[in-house]
Amino acid sequence: MTASSLYIRRFVGALTLDPSAYEEFESDRGAIFQALATVLLASLAEGLALRAVLGPDSVVLMTAVALIGWVAWAVLTFEVGARILPGARTHSSVGELMRTLGFAAAPGCVAFLALVPGLPIPVLVFSRTWMLLAMIVAVRQALDYTSTWRAVAVCALAWLLTTAMIVAAAWFSASPVS
Repeated sequence: MTASSLYIRRFVGALTLDPSAYEEFESDRGAIFQALATVLLASLAEGLALRAVLGPDSVVLMTAVALIGWVAWAVLTFEVGARILPGARTHSSVGELMRTLGFAAAPGCVAFLALVPGLPIPVLVFSRTWMLLAMIVAVRQALDYTSTWRAVAVCALAWLLTTAMIVAAAWFSASPVS
């Protein structure tokens, strides 16, 4: 299997929320580069979407906002999930969680559809919600939770905090300073 076909198979596994795909990402240390590529693609798509919603700021700035948001999301998820609310069987490294969370960003790649007139807000809501669902699967698998509800609680808290940070940062960066 070629590297590109492996990446496409993994990307599709992430999009379809396949738990076995997330187990594969968790165990393959070499998948970190594919996970990073997924995060960068999703950040670019969200950068385009944020620009469509907030106005004429640069795509580079909005992409940076989205990327910083993902990093905050991942760090908050690790802190909450592995340190504050670990399960009885939780044993995970930062690398394992970053690989699974990197692929959980895959649904964010549809955010570029926000460029279609009239669709920016619905597309962002859809892509962010799909990313949340992917993250729940990623966290459940990477942190070895036996309860999906624990993963839901961890992800919902980290997702809400991160989404608020992204919106605030994007709004602030798009607002003129008086």
